[in-house]
Amino acid sequence: MTCNCGSDCACRANEAREIVVKIGREGEYAIPLLQEIQRRHSYLPKELVEAVAAEADIPVSALYGVATFYSQFRFKPQGKHLIRVCRGTACHVAGSDIISALIAQELGIEEGGTTPDMLFSFEKVACLGCCALAPVVMIGEKIYAKLTSSKIKAVIKDYKNGKA
Repeated sequence: MTCNCGSDCACRANEAREIVVKIGREGEYAIPLLQEIQRRHSYLPKELVEAVAAEADIPVSALYGVATFYSQFRFKPQGKHLIRVCRGTACHVAGSDIISALIAQELGIEEGGTTPDMLFSFEKVACLGCCALAPVVMIGEKIYAKLTSSKIKAVIKDYKNGKA
């Protein structure tokens, strides 16, 4: 169940209750609670984090402390397709900065941004662990390797046209 009717509604309370029943109440469940919220919404809506904290009887500051410590958690909506550009040494040497600049240009957003149509979010990551395939980009769970300017433009075009 997800709520789309606003921030102060019974739906949020019901969803919070559902999440807490599924995951657990104790503070040791902070990470799984946050992961479940993000799995449902692709980010951590403030109202739902607060409702889950209240339902689980965990201080909201404790949930935010965990959420701000771990980079896996997001505080703003994410696009349908998350593009991660590797900036590890091998990828950097192989031209990942050029790939990043082309992605930003093609999408009209900077690193950390999301397109207005919510189709793409774009971020750089420390390493994707595919050094022999540099430069590498990950879109969703799919790896694109040994990228060139023309390859990344074609990949983005495919996603824009629903072909990927």
